[in-house]
Amino acid sequence: MAEHPLVGILMGSKSDWSTMQECAKTLRQLEIPFEAHVASAHRTPEKVLDYCKSAEDRGLKVIIAAAGGAAHLAGVCASKTHLPILGVPMKGWATEGMDALLSTAQMPAGIPVATLAIGKAGAINAAILATQIIALSDPATRERLLTFRESQKQKALADDNLELD
Repeated sequence: MAEHPLVGILMGSKSDWSTMQECAKTLRQLEIPFEAHVASAHRTPEKVLDYCKSAEDRGLKVIIAAAGGAAHLAGVCASKTHLPILGVPMKGWATEGMDALLSTAQMPAGIPVATLAIGKAGAINAAILATQIIALSDPATRERLLTFRESQKQKALADDNLELD
């Protein structure tokens, strides 16, 4: 989905796509148009800065930034736009994502990043949170979100039908 994207997904490296495709899948399910790009805060900082500076003019409402290790991507994005930035820490090679979680969550006062869970759960929740933000000003998105939430509820209720020995 790239026609008139409302959400931008940025990943620090292509390897993050294996997790962030869950974010994309959830956005598709909620019918939220998005775009996804690889842009590293350390290896391609100019690309990140240009992307964030032009995001609002291109119609984006939310940026989801996923990175592992030092995980500075979300903070760099937040420093260059007033749009909401949702940070998704990726599992890394040394501390199972705790380094990325702390790097993403420990932003200085005045430059907020909404930090989600590490990995797949964070990717999915970032899509849902982005949808919630968009739903504040879009009644059709609100209705799709409420339908999605009801389906989650019904699935949880159906899962409660266990046969215990």
